[in-house]
Amino acid sequence: MEQIPATLGGGDRAQMGARAAETARRLAGQDVVAVALTWVDVSGITRTKTVPIDRLEHAATWGVGMSPVFDVYLLDDSIVSGRHIGGPVGDLRLHPVLDRVVPMAALPGWAQAPAVRFAQDGTVHPLDARAVLYRAVVRLGEIGWEARAAFEIEWAVSAGDGDAFVPAARGPAYGMARITELSGYLRELLADLASTGVTVLQLHPEYAAGQFEVSVAAEDPIAAADTAVLVRETVRAVTQRHGMRASFSPKVEADSVGNGGHVHLSLWRGNVVDGPGNAMAGGAGPCGMSAYGEAFTAGILRRLPALLAIGAPAVASYLRLVPSHWAGAFACWGLENREAALRFITGVQGERDEAANLEIKCFDPAANPYLALAALLAAGRDGLAAGLTLPEPVGVDPASLTEDERMARGITPLPSSLGAAVAAFEQDDVLRDALGEAVVDTVAAVRRGEADLLAAATPEQVAAATRWRH
Repeated sequence: MEQIPATLGGGDRAQMGARAAETARRLAGQDVVAVALTWVDVSGITRTKTVPIDRLEHAATWGVGMSPVFDVYLLDDSIVSGRHIGGPVGDLRLHPVLDRVVPMAALPGWAQAPAVRFAQDGTVHPLDARAVLYRAVVRLGEIGWEARAAFEIEWAVSAGDGDAFVPAARGPAYGMARITELSGYLRELLADLASTGVTVLQLHPEYAAGQFEVSVAAEDPIAAADTAVLVRETVRAVTQRHGMRASFSPKVEADSVGNGGHVHLSLWRGNVVDGPGNAMAGGAGPCGMSAYGEAFTAGILRRLPALLAIGAPAVASYLRLVPSHWAGAFACWGLENREAALRFITGVQGERDEAANLEIKCFDPAANPYLALAALLAAGRDGLAAGLTLPEPVGVDPASLTEDERMARGITPLPSSLGAAVAAFEQDDVLRDALGEAVVDTVAAVRRGEADLLAAATPEQVAAATRWRH
């Protein structure tokens, strides 16, 4: 994990410049002519500034200028303002993360690098999501723990380049027919992901028309968020190369299931000499969790309503987050229960020490992956500090229970609107402490701006407005 200094000093700049010069020589030898420096905004959209390869050294040393106002862009590129950000005044500097510069096989001649944003005086920008996640990882490490994470990437493929969604594959859900229909496209996608160093675990057709999912190997949280961005942009580029469009929207069509952005998360000892590595396995707790794994999971469960403002951040998210659609619309957990917001996965007998993990099913692709993981780690860390325990696991679709049965078991519905999630988020002191005042205020301002933007829209209009933005 590449360190992110709180303030860039002269030594930092000289070191980054020297490394960037060597990186540029290597990339030039691979026929790369430009590097896209990317960051993900509060609305979950990947933004970029690009430098020619011969300017990478300067960009690493002194950064590339950009306005702070991007933090308050809405999904339609209109702008709101918050207490910390707003207006045309100010400048930040984008610095490429050199450990993550990678030539993009799907975009010949291009490389991509996640960027960290600093102020002109060298201090890290309080709204830089990658730096916020770095801080959350460090805080977890201070109490002896590490996390491993991975994002499932779901998308729907539309034929042609029009704004309406026209499924590019018509085979049945999970059917081999879809692979046959788009075999060349999917083959190139897998090859391009492999060329960029992404370890793909599986790819399969999903439930909705034209929908697919790719699962990748778990990594440290920052690398997992970087990979999520790289995978999505590779999918987008390969899809366009084949004359189609990829939608990562939480709700591609109002009358169909949406795209999930499930997060897989496990907790590991920083020093394996102290005991079993994976706290999600080998213990005496629920479903084989250790007491630490249980407390970490319980911390996330406790804060799910507030976490939705980060993990299900779009108006369209709440068209997806409905009961009995495998979206996890109730605040509960269960062993291999795809209707629970938290699905606990043990893995098969013999592999559980490595495979056991928690899947957060209520998150979707509109989420900024860095903020999503930072918030989850903060919630889990608080659970560890408080020694929380879990309620009984839920082994059925919570919607099949009566309201009285759910109340007796402490199963509550998650917020059904973006406004309700934002209200819970603003009242959550643990997330406020972990993310910082600037992040909390800006997230709330952007979420309210998008809720107001689409307040009078029908579900069909919400789906159309969101379909191609993420």
